Amino acid sequence: MTPIEMVERRTTMNGAEVLVKTAAACGIEVCFANAGTTEMPIVMAFDAVPGIRPILCLFEGVCTGAADGYGRMREYPAMCLLHLGPGLANGIANLHNGRRARTPIVNVIGDHATWHREADAPLAMNIEGLAETVSGWLCTSRDAENISQDMADAVEASLQGQIASLIVPHDHQWVQSSDDPVAPPRVSCVPIDFDRIETTVGLLKSARKTVILMDGKALRKRGLHAAARIKAATGCDLMSVTFPAYMDRGAGLPFLPRVPYFPEQAIAALSTYDGVIMAGAREPVAFFGYENGASYLLDPASRKIRIAGEGQDAALALEVLADALHAPLAGNDLRAMVSIYDRPPVPEGKLTAEKACTVLAALQPDHAIIVEEGLTSAFAYYPQAATVGPHSFITITGGAIGQGIPCATGAAVACPDRAVINLEADGSAMYTVQGLWTQAREDLNVTTLICSNRSYFILQVEMMRAGCTAPGPKSLSLSDLGNPAIDWVSVSQGMGVPAVSVTMAEDLAEELQRAIEEPGPHLIEMVL
Repeated sequence: MTPIEMVERRTTMNGAEVLVKTAAACGIEVCFANAGTTEMPIVMAFDAVPGIRPILCLFEGVCTGAADGYGRMREYPAMCLLHLGPGLANGIANLHNGRRARTPIVNVIGDHATWHREADAPLAMNIEGLAETVSGWLCTSRDAENISQDMADAVEASLQGQIASLIVPHDHQWVQSSDDPVAPPRVSCVPIDFDRIETTVGLLKSARKTVILMDGKALRKRGLHAAARIKAATGCDLMSVTFPAYMDRGAGLPFLPRVPYFPEQAIAALSTYDGVIMAGAREPVAFFGYENGASYLLDPASRKIRIAGEGQDAALALEVLADALHAPLAGNDLRAMVSIYDRPPVPEGKLTAEKACTVLAALQPDHAIIVEEGLTSAFAYYPQAATVGPHSFITITGGAIGQGIPCATGAAVACPDRAVINLEADGSAMYTVQGLWTQAREDLNVTTLICSNRSYFILQVEMMRAGCTAPGPKSLSLSDLGNPAIDWVSVSQGMGVPAVSVTMAEDLAEELQRAIEEPGPHLIEMVL
């Protein structure tokens, strides 16, 4: 008799089996896991209960980053299985990115048995306090009889665009529990505020120059099409936040410049508008507070209105606004708002950061998923890819580096029929390089392009911005990755991913084309 047949013949299940069965019934299909002793009943439950594919990650930051990438692509959560407080701590940076991206993620975190907590065992810590920093919903299981409801509540909470963390004591996992069915999660959005839409129509008609600042669902196809209609009807500008969680891009969609990263450039770009409409976006702020600088980037005198806040569908809000303006659904005026298909030619000669970006834009296949964590080396990519074939674009929304490799891993699990290309900085890649092993183990179609400038170049830029024009050897040593240089080919091959290193644009084009055509993961070090 198989484990599944044995479970089906039981009248009761243990708490871990109920948890997994409920997660599967709620539509969760994947669990990115790095489990320990306190999660062993859940690990065994994956064999006993069908429906969820467990995927091993060698570091918890890979688990959480992969769950983030999966959730951004599917708009539905994966489960993330973590071991006690230290395991959660190892995954916090990419949970921070997921929180900022408003990604649906369900964390299941094992805890010591309830009667063992008072012993203060070596791995004991305040899991609730740690989880609270990134979780929009947080619950500690009270008993095994409530595990099914707790899991269903976690999935439902995550669908509001937040991280849901369920802490499950070890003894609640192994004790017997009734197998009562729990209803699937309910999905609902906060209704659109039609009075605010009417006010926005007035702003668009009265302001001298207006911009729609977009994020969230506004940057998916529905929202972009509605925004193009509004632009055609009113002449307003469209702009994306600096680091969007997800954006549909390419020919047939409007090109949205991004709010510049450095605050003085952002303030200059936004200062020309006396009307600012935020669709799924918050008021933009500087990433850091610089000496004599400002936190908020919009002109205080500008008229600001937010038509889609937390829990609202920004794409729907834009569609309602477009209808209220009687904006065109078709025609030449609307066609003029979107990009016309065009690809840049493949460059030649010694690689630079700009040439590497051009090669990617020239060769990326239609419907590719681009995960961009190239930082300073990737600035040229965004404008160059505006007119290529349709594709998805993911960035490091929360600013915590080490997102790219795990996020690409999760995106490839979510969309196995699409090519995933990770434009990745060398320093950032080393934070979660273990994700390459998971790509090899799962045979995922991910091509990692390492921007190998052998430095934390952004730190050198920030030193210059801070007035340090002649940094000393100690300062420079903290941004230098060239002593010794990371051997990316050996690192990647050691993780099971084929790899090459290139220094010329022509070689990059040849190797990238090969990687796209061959199944499975690949890595290309681009020496810049």
